[in-house]
Amino acid sequence: MLDLPVNDSITLRQLQPEDAPVLYALIDLSRKTLRRYLPWVDYNTNEEHSLRFIEMMLRKAEDQDAIAMGMWYEGQLCGVIDLHSWDHMLQKVEVGYWIAEKYQGKGIAVACCRELINFAFESLKLNKVEIHFALQNERSSRIPIKLGFAKEGVLRHHAKLHGQYVDMVVMGVLREDWKY
Repeated sequence: MLDLPVNDSITLRQLQPEDAPVLYALIDLSRKTLRRYLPWVDYNTNEEHSLRFIEMMLRKAEDQDAIAMGMWYEGQLCGVIDLHSWDHMLQKVEVGYWIAEKYQGKGIAVACCRELINFAFESLKLNKVEIHFALQNERSSRIPIKLGFAKEGVLRHHAKLHGQYVDMVVMGVLREDWKY
């Protein structure tokens, strides 16, 4: 199990099957807010769905395809951050994240992104990290900007959100440009 201390109040810990009940409860508490930009929220309707997600991500971690970490703030699960779309040939990965409504605005997501990106460059020896988000998701756009990512473009109609095509912004940072 991977554990990454972020600071005195925040830790990243790889999600485990026993985290499923608290993960589901956290999603359920922020369902209305999260579903605006995360289509999977509608398909996570019970603890079993959260357990299946965790088990899938553990298998992907074994295969070095992805890794999902819980964001723990003062001992409480407050969100999830992951590395996914891991391309071993190009040595790049995407970071995805969400944080429960009551924990937003505390700098937790930025701190966790910074730590996970450090891990991607230092431990995994990757060359590039990308963050993709829906064009309309202004709140999510602030994180890569604060972290010094460069806007690389907009992928038109690149995703579907509640039956509607949405444009996705791609921002990235190279290892050589990363400010640890």
